[in-house]
Amino acid sequence: QVTLAESGGGLVPPGGSLKLSCEASGAKFRDYKMGWFRQAPGKDREFVAAVTWSGRNVYYAGPVQGRFVISRDNDKNTISLQMNSLQSDDTAVYYCHAYTTSGWSFDRVATPDAAGYWGQGTQVTVSA
Repeated sequence: QVTLAESGGGLVPPGGSLKLSCEASGAKFRDYKMGWFRQAPGKDREFVAAVTWSGRNVYYAGPVQGRFVISRDNDKNTISLQMNSLQSDDTAVYYCHAYTTSGWSFDRVATPDAAGYWGQGTQVTVSA
């Protein structure tokens, strides 16, 4: 069992930056590859980024490639999402996800695990 808690959301103007964090507790954090998903109003939840247990391999969704950076600190049981050059389309609730099955490919991590773990989400609003 893993408990995830996101933080760092807020209101930011277009072109601004924000850093989200997700702290894990309750299980061996480094056993899990981790990801970020987001859900905008009226839209399905979508993949944002994922990172392997070591932090050495990452994937990004096309719309955030080059603007967002995912990282993890296994000593602190946290992952982060540095978001730069934010746009109004980035407005969404951002969720941290712990994958519970193996495999590492873009198609694999772009779909969350049905038995995976979620945080409660943190709201990011990009607006002037």
